[in-house]
Amino acid sequence: MDKKIIKRPLLLCLGIMAIGMVVFANPATATEPVEQQGLVDKARVTFENFMVDDQNFGEWFRKNLHEAKALLIVPNLLKGGYIVGGSGGSGVLVVKDVKTGLWSQPAFYTMGSVTLGLQIGGEAAEVVMMVRTQKAVDKLLTSSFKLGGDASIAAGPVGGGAKSNVMTDIISYTRSKGAYAGVSLEGAVIATRAKWNQAYYGKAVTPVEILVENSVSNPGSAELREALGKAIK
Repeated sequence: MDKKIIKRPLLLCLGIMAIGMVVFANPATATEPVEQQGLVDKARVTFENFMVDDQNFGEWFRKNLHEAKALLIVPNLLKGGYIVGGSGGSGVLVVKDVKTGLWSQPAFYTMGSVTLGLQIGGEAAEVVMMVRTQKAVDKLLTSSFKLGGDASIAAGPVGGGAKSNVMTDIISYTRSKGAYAGVSLEGAVIATRAKWNQAYYGKAVTPVEILVENSVSNPGSAELREALGKAIK
């Protein structure tokens, strides 16, 4: 029998085994969190858009940003995007460390409700929610809660002369086509995206582990956290 005929199947088997060893040794390479990283990058762009929007927000947003205990950033809020007839989208939540002032790794959330009353004509809107009380942060660490029911929310004031002592748990800013929409998100349901958190950090992880205990990290969040840190200095 030709020795070459015997060697070919052996070489083929060895080749398959080698490929398998590479895949198992580098599982992240096989399942890179492309969608999740894309949302993190869009959240950074959205935040930077809000920071330079003098026409709509004036000085209030920047002057009061230091009071935020957390930020929920939704780059694309779509009418009909979550529940038929309603509005919704995905976003990231970051929490500020009280002692160090540093921002946490991002956790993924969805926002949706049939009663948002968001009159944007089917266009996408950008949303930044400034979380100002520990009570609201604690609610966000649960699996889901309703804005207005579990934590008070109001549309953010605009202009340099706007009052700074706004008494509410969460202040929301919404832009559609670059213009301030000024709508209330009361009634919206906020829920964690457990599978997205798992995909981004490579293992099952809770919002508390991500946002409070800082037990996981992803280098892809560096630019977002850097932009947040620079804004509050």
